Amino acid sequence: MSTGDAPTALVVYESMFGNTAEVGRAVADGLEDTMTVTVRSVQDTTDDAVADVDLVVAGGPTHAFSMSRSSTRSQAHTQGAPGGRDDVGLREWLEARHAGPHSPWLATFDTKVAKVRRLPGSAAKGAARLGHKRGFDAMASPESFYVADTPGPLVEGEIERARAWGRELAGLVEARAGVGGH
Repeated sequence: MSTGDAPTALVVYESMFGNTAEVGRAVADGLEDTMTVTVRSVQDTTDDAVADVDLVVAGGPTHAFSMSRSSTRSQAHTQGAPGGRDDVGLREWLEARHAGPHSPWLATFDTKVAKVRRLPGSAAKGAARLGHKRGFDAMASPESFYVADTPGPLVEGEIERARAWGRELAGLVEARAGVGGH
């Protein structure tokens, strides 16, 4: 947990076309109203970065109804995705966290194509389940943000909605800290 006055958060994301990274930065903007925030890609984030924060916000794109896999990330690169790596995504990042209780809370988000928003499956829900199995407690329900098509762009209003969700998460951290913390 944080040792300073302001609670701390880590926003970690997997992003292939840049949309999930953009949502992650917007969530961080909302959190920064009352929290100290670090934003990193899953490839650049270790257990050390997770150890001393109050909240981890983890996000990734929805691929084939869940979190991406090496094969779906490879497919995205074939379709022109400039970001991410085939070998490491949100799934692998969560699986690499040590098993057992974690001190930070976890909130998860994903990006999904708007025209199929009614289809089942969500990277955020899969990440929340895997995070729970690894020992994280959920701070909030998983959240989805929408893109117009696979490469993007984000649907109008999604950036502000992500900032608002960040502010909501910061409020939840404050409320829980006020009643004895985690």
